[in-house]
Amino acid sequence: MQAVFGTDGVRGKFNKELTYSLACKIGYSLGKTIKDEGQILIGRDTRISGPSLLEALTKGLNAANKDVIDLGICPTPAIPFLVRKMGFSAGVMISASHNPPEYNGIKILIEEEIN
Repeated sequence: MQAVFGTDGVRGKFNKELTYSLACKIGYSLGKTIKDEGQILIGRDTRISGPSLLEALTKGLNAANKDVIDLGICPTPAIPFLVRKMGFSAGVMISASHNPPEYNGIKILIEEEIN
């Protein structure tokens, strides 16, 4: 099996390397890692698997007592811009960028790393 964690987040074929369960665990881990009480912003691209990954990430983050704001479909640069401008604790972009449609990814942007 190839590595799932790359230099720019997590990517893989949806329901193969990148599953609902893994996305939920990533959300929970992110929520437990971030000590700031602020909300987490999540955006996504138009891939079919986006809503499922959004649901899983939200479930994990909520289990870690984090509030989530769903930005909906947006360009990737919107996430770091809004995290910085609006004071979110972190942002997550669900997108596999230039990869084929059966892939998706989770890119995490933490506020302190953006500034």
